[in-house]
Amino acid sequence: MRPMIDAHLDLALNALNYNRDLFLSVAELRAIEKDFTDIKCRSRCTVTFPELKRCRIPVCVATVLARSGPDAAQRWGFLRGDIDYASRHIAYAHCAGSLGYYRLLESQGHLRFIHTRGELSAHWKAWEANPNGTPLGIILSMEGADPIVNPEQVAHWFGLGLRAVGPAHYGRGQYAYGTATDGPLSPAGVQLLKEFMKVGMILDVTHLADQSFWQAMDVYDGPMLASHHNLRSLVPNDRQMTDEMAKELIKRNAVIGSAFDAWMMYPGWVRGQTKPDVVGLEAIVDHMDRICQFAGNAKHIAFGTDLDGGFGTEQTPRDLDTITDIHKLEDILSRRGYSSADIDGIFYGNWLRFFGSALPA
Repeated sequence: MRPMIDAHLDLALNALNYNRDLFLSVAELRAIEKDFTDIKCRSRCTVTFPELKRCRIPVCVATVLARSGPDAAQRWGFLRGDIDYASRHIAYAHCAGSLGYYRLLESQGHLRFIHTRGELSAHWKAWEANPNGTPLGIILSMEGADPIVNPEQVAHWFGLGLRAVGPAHYGRGQYAYGTATDGPLSPAGVQLLKEFMKVGMILDVTHLADQSFWQAMDVYDGPMLASHHNLRSLVPNDRQMTDEMAKELIKRNAVIGSAFDAWMMYPGWVRGQTKPDVVGLEAIVDHMDRICQFAGNAKHIAFGTDLDGGFGTEQTPRDLDTITDIHKLEDILSRRGYSSADIDGIFYGNWLRFFGSALPA
């Protein structure tokens, strides 16, 4: 199996919010959760640290996530109790706790933070020389910028190791509108992007509502990616990017990570009703193919699986039981005409190139 880079894994969410011991195997964790009923994805996990090792993942983008949009304190009935907080101060504290989880694991030798392009190169070489003895490398990302209490705090978070930020998640955030809404960047959101450019923070456009996305393109001229995003033209929903967005990202040398949440792969999926047998892994290659047609090459596609991002195997393709099954795409891509070099790029090379340029020197 090739090595693989995953640009979106909610590891701290699973550990802190779902109380999962990620050092267990997938089978062990599923057995522990078999009678739990608090969240829909109990006993259906696909990601643990041993599974990431088995999947041959030397590097991933690991997230911190806490929302506190302008209406959070008034609209508890609409919001998710596991990630929504009444103020930005509480959201900040929650993400600081997530960062503490990662830092503890780093101190114990389980993880290695990657802050610079030099650290990325050195870590990759170390993993190639000794895969079993090298810890998981993580690039820290924030999904939804509400925990950044004000734009001036961007430098503080950058100093803590944060390297990529998506300004919004679902709903209206403090800085931008996200999935299931539409609207522009707030004045603070414009300033946030300017602070990103000052320190070298990477912009993740995933989840940005249409108006916020296009305004961000006018304001921000630094490195950007779409960590876990598929195409609206194939599976209609505002969670997906339009073809015009994909073309704009290609122009800006971005990489687009394919997401493996089945409702984003199958038109008409009804969450809680549609069964995984309606869609297989091959469906994601349709999204990749279209992006490659826009680009004229395979340099702008990769993986941002979002596996265990609030869902499990009840909402993954029928042929995906754990994250390691992503490797089935090696044969699928080959049958679809992708060269070995292209497949290397999709699995790891495109993200290596992107972060090798976008991270600070």
